[in-house]
Amino acid sequence: MYENKKIAVVIPAFNEELLITKVIGTLPGFVDFIVVVDDASTDRTVGVVTGLERTNPKVVLVRHAENAGVGAAIATGYKWARDNSVDVTVVMGADFQMDPADLPRIIEPVCRGECDYTKGNRLFRGESWAMIPRYRYIGNSFLSLLTKIASGYWHVADSQSGYTAISLAALKAIDLDSIYPRYGMPNDLLIKLNIASFRVRDVSIRPVYNVGEKSGIKIRKVMFTIPWILFKGFWRRMFEKYVIRDFHPLVFFYILGVFFLLVTVIFGIQIVYHKMIFDFFPPVRSLAMMFSFVSASQFVLFAMWFDMEVNKDLK
Repeated sequence: MYENKKIAVVIPAFNEELLITKVIGTLPGFVDFIVVVDDASTDRTVGVVTGLERTNPKVVLVRHAENAGVGAAIATGYKWARDNSVDVTVVMGADFQMDPADLPRIIEPVCRGECDYTKGNRLFRGESWAMIPRYRYIGNSFLSLLTKIASGYWHVADSQSGYTAISLAALKAIDLDSIYPRYGMPNDLLIKLNIASFRVRDVSIRPVYNVGEKSGIKIRKVMFTIPWILFKGFWRRMFEKYVIRDFHPLVFFYILGVFFLLVTVIFGIQIVYHKMIFDFFPPVRSLAMMFSFVSASQFVLFAMWFDMEVNKDLK
């Protein structure tokens, strides 16, 4: 226990026979439950964890019959923690890329009731640029920007970090069966937490790389999948939070912003067509495009400002 709170660590695992023993063996003593969710591994992961389960009473092995994705594995662990009334549930990877020494700082704000969800942030530290592969750092930063807009947590960065802690109250309030089952799960969960008005906080953690881990992320797939998840989640949040639960005019600002943006694109296509075919820029359409672009920018920026104001207390 930590500050009289029961702590569980959920470890989603798919073909992690090499490092999972090290992950479990280095967890602090205050951890009450170590829930390993095997996502239908094809290597010796199940055998390794079964052996640890015999010697360590804290270890609990939950198995998926079929591979469902890392998000689904985390959701399974969350359900176990919720059903067993665990006060604070942490998610750690089985690849030892999450430093156990950071665990107390991850769970402390949740244990003390200061927030409902904490998320490790690897981008706070100066050494991150040197340690994290460049393409992952840049891609993560871009997705973090999109996640700020989609989730409403404007103070949160490093959206793809999976080192998190969540309260029992949040687990009971969130529909765990609807969580996105694969790598977009952290982004989807943030949107759900914001709709329910839970407090979220970033915690600085040390980035860990080159410890023998093998990344299962397919960049080409993720770069299209996660933005689509964020796009759908953004409009779902707008509707549920600002129309159904409590009306706010920022919805109209976003809608008008999108409308004028589409008008800008239409005028832009027409102008390019006239330039290519007739070799001149139509002045009326050019002015109309400039007006619609300025209008789109103003509506969207005001909507973002309103959204920031509404969510400023969810820290």
